[in-house]
Amino acid sequence: MPDGAAQRLDVLKALGDNTRYAIYLELARSPMPLATSEIAESLGLHPNTVRPHLERMRDVGLLEVQAQSRGEVGRPQHRYSLAADAPSLGLEPPPMPILARMLLGVAAATGAGPEEAAEAGRLQGRAAAAEYETEGDGEACVAALVDELVELGFDPAIDETGEVTTVAFTRCPFAELAEAHPEIVCHLHRGIVEGFVAAAGGATVTEFGTLVDRLPCQVSVSADAG
Repeated sequence: MPDGAAQRLDVLKALGDNTRYAIYLELARSPMPLATSEIAESLGLHPNTVRPHLERMRDVGLLEVQAQSRGEVGRPQHRYSLAADAPSLGLEPPPMPILARMLLGVAAATGAGPEEAAEAGRLQGRAAAAEYETEGDGEACVAALVDELVELGFDPAIDETGEVTTVAFTRCPFAELAEAHPEIVCHLHRGIVEGFVAAAGGATVTEFGTLVDRLPCQVSVSADAG
């Protein structure tokens, strides 16, 4: 049997188990990598039951694992996500990543720059803000922005020191595209944040750091004076 066919058979066998299929769906639906304990809790299983299934799925190339230090003594925590070439199972149309790369190529070829990208992002941000009830309150605006960033998969970390709230993006769901075209992808993200905050009201984006900045991938937001 050719190597490619044997690999596909291993994948199908791995997903033929009901527990592994449930784990796979859980990871496919998650906007960010999950720890063994999080998967176990979501599925109502013991972590010791989930762990060998994760290892089996990683062995056949379905999952990627990253070690995350928790700032404590001991081994780092492992977090799992779907491998880049894992089957979508209908949860994401396979052509979407290809379409995204082609659209970025078109944007670059036609001379679209950071401001054009940001304006496109602002339209999306304003539309997303309409789903939240913030009533022009600065704190509610920031809380809603954080919720939206979680939904998008940026895994935000918040620093509320002083009058300015800084939200760091500890994960980028568009990392591959952003590294190739930061002048477009990062500013699309900037526009989403700016449009969201402007529409929600009560706060202002004071600074946005991208991949090319010294302190990248974070936004600073301040509540407007009452």
